[in-house]
Formats: sequence, C-alpha cells, structure tokens
Amino acid sequence: MNKKLFISPSILAADFSCLGEQIQKALLAGADMIHFDVMDGRFVPNISFGIPVIESLREKFKDTIFDVHLMISEPERYIQDFARAGADIISFHFESTYHVQRVIEKIKSLGKKAGVALNPATPSFSVKEILDIVDVVLVMSVNPGFYGQKFIPSSLRKIREIDAMRRENGLKFFIEVDGGLNSENLHNVVSAGADILVFGAFIFKGDIQSNISLIKQELEKLEKS
Repeated sequence: MNKKLFISPSILAADFSCLGEQIQKALLAGADMIHFDVMDGRFVPNISFGIPVIESLREKFKDTIFDVHLMISEPERYIQDFARAGADIISFHFESTYHVQRVIEKIKSLGKKAGVALNPATPSFSVKEILDIVDVVLVMSVNPGFYGQKFIPSSLRKIREIDAMRRENGLKFFIEVDGGLNSENLHNVVSAGADILVFGAFIFKGDIQSNISLIKQELEKLEKS
C-alpha cells in the first residue's frame, strides 16, 4: 500500500479541563492533525464548541493542521469566520445546505481545503458531481452528534464506492472516516480506501501516547503491505 495515512484525533473526546495539554500529548505521540467537531444543536442534537476555542488553540499550536468538521446548519453563514479563526481543512455536511458547490468554492477562495461530509444514510453517489472540486470526502461511520458510538459496518461499502469513483476518474481528494474507529477495524477501513482516520474515545479515553503508538504500529504495517 503505497500511500500516506493520517491520524486526526477528535478533541470532542478529550478532557476539556486540560485541552491544550491533551492536544500537545497527541501531537508529540505522532498525530498528524487535530480534528474539531463543531456542533450547533440544530443539525445535530448536541452543542460542542465554536470559533473562540479554535482561535485560542491556534495561538498555541501555530503549525498544526486544524481539521474542522462543521456539523451545523447553513455552514455558508460561518465559513469566513472559521477560516479566520485558523481552520486549515473545513468540512461541512452535504445534507446541511442547498448550495454545496457554492460552499466548496467559498472555502477554497479563502485558501482552505474543502471537505464534504456524508451521514451514514446518505449514499455515496450524492457527491459524484462535486468530486472534481473537493479536497476531502468525510464518511461518517456513526450518526453525527455524539462520540463513543459503534462503527456502522455498511460504511465500508460507502468508502469503497467513493474510492472507486476517485480511481476511475483519476482524482486526488482524500477520504476521511470519522466514527467508532479503533485498532480492530482500522485495517478494514484503510483497505476500503481511507486516508485520514479520525479517532476520538480510542485515543483520549486512556493513555494518549500508548493509544496513538498502537495506531501507528498498525498503520505502519498497512503502509508497508
């Protein structure tokens, strides 16, 4: 497998009383970027955090890739604010706006990478028409809104379908997978075509360094296979 695989720890599962310290531990252990799950209480039933958190952490982690996943309604209203706050990758949900292409173009016009996320029940062919302009397709392998859920097995089929469209059309976007990932299912997820792997509870509920080391060991085996 001749490709680089990326670890993106989701701080939604971190201890918010020492968030900066936990992010630092994850980066020192080998995380490639940090994943921010932004929830508005409308698109998903939960509320998490927003622009001030990203802005303040950007001051501390100036060179870290911030992978911002917007689980919010009408993301077009806030793209510029998140870009200004320090997001590097901005992913929004296909289901959250009527103007998917317009939002992608807005993100890219601000010099950021644009991602489109798909809920578990949204079919892969939904994004067919925008694959040539998107930088990331984020496959939700749990229903968005809460961390700690179990991986939905049918997500593997969706990853394979999106990877097939990528290969058939010679496209270069990344496939990101978010939800229920652990050391047991990551082999199947990567084999299906994933490039960016979002881990939440598996990294932050326990020893961060040991958990990331375990993931890296498994990914190194896959990268060499």
